[in-house]
Amino acid sequence: MSDLAWIEGAIGAARPQAMAALLRYFRDLDKAEEAFQDACLRALKAWPRNGPPRDPTAWLIMVGRNAAIDAVRKTSRNTALPPEELLSDLEDAEAAAAERLDGAHYRDDVLRLMFICCHPDLPATQQIALALRIVSGLSVREIARAFLVTETAMEQRITRAKARIGAGDAPFEAPGPVERAERFAAVASMIYLIFNQGYSADRAGEAKGGLCDEAIRLARLLLRLFPAEPEMMGLTALLLLQHARVEARFTADGAAILLEDQDRSLWNAKLIGEGLALIDKAMLKRAPGPYQVQAAIAALHARAARPEDTDWAGIDALYASLEIMQPSPVVTLNRAVAVAKVRGPEAALAMIAPLAPRLDAYFHYHGARGAFLLQAGRKAEAREAFDHAISLANTAAEAASIRQYLDRIAAEADSAAS
Repeated sequence: MSDLAWIEGAIGAARPQAMAALLRYFRDLDKAEEAFQDACLRALKAWPRNGPPRDPTAWLIMVGRNAAIDAVRKTSRNTALPPEELLSDLEDAEAAAAERLDGAHYRDDVLRLMFICCHPDLPATQQIALALRIVSGLSVREIARAFLVTETAMEQRITRAKARIGAGDAPFEAPGPVERAERFAAVASMIYLIFNQGYSADRAGEAKGGLCDEAIRLARLLLRLFPAEPEMMGLTALLLLQHARVEARFTADGAAILLEDQDRSLWNAKLIGEGLALIDKAMLKRAPGPYQVQAAIAALHARAARPEDTDWAGIDALYASLEIMQPSPVVTLNRAVAVAKVRGPEAALAMIAPLAPRLDAYFHYHGARGAFLLQAGRKAEAREAFDHAISLANTAAEAASIRQYLDRIAAEADSAAS
């Protein structure tokens, strides 16, 4: 692994806690970001030369804080920061900082940061966008793609969110129990979107696939704060069960593999076990919510040793419940997959036909419609739907998954002609 690769990995893993601690020091999002970026630049210079620090998070916090303080000192002509070659050699200070990171003073730093980003004074879209930028370090381009808006629009959204927090005198202490409960939905949505951004990676080995691990880590952290909240159990279970399939989702050359064609021996049994235990515990609370229903659907897939063992009737019923809780054309589209298995492709096509006006620009709508048409033997219409889907593909993996169907149609046509 190159120097740059391991440094980027270490910085990415340290970012949430380092940013949170720096925000607590400076009580200003822009200053905290500037301090963190300064620390990262110094790490790029010092770490290849001196080797990795004992605790990268503690190093970045300490150096970022000192660099910001030094900038203030310089304006007052005070003592400057030590030379670069000494920055990675502050063993005693670094060790002490690392110990404090595990203490009560630092324990809730990341949650504090998440709650500030999801401040109720901000619209939900700004809350999630700001958290994706500040907590997990997504680029403006990545966040804009997740929201299907331009980079300029997203930059303005994030800038407005920062300004609003600054002007609103937001508290930089961890919120109390009532405020934590009020912000739960926004923070949970932010974690869910972080996971989806990583889950949409073209292949399992892509760097941004680490966002799934980060989302799971944050979900577990939030679960410790809300240990009796069934929807938090459901969200965590959902992420675990989805991520358990990561090694089976792509071919060696990066092509997506459909769920029913995946090698289930590659599914992560440990993650599945943890996810199943969580959703089972959540359901005992008898307070169902959208995350729990989605996790229950994922659990039915995870419990099926073979594709033909899948309880599609149960999945259909769960999606019907989700349509009531969270009406959405995408939920109905997903339900149609189960309907095709239970009642046939024509029933699925009838179900999704009314969705066309709202989902005409949605890749998965035309991909699913093409699959149902192919199952119904309507190959010419299927080919047209697949062509439309490819024109809307967002990634190479999506396009490749559709080409498999087109290749199959072409092969069958050649066979019939000969």
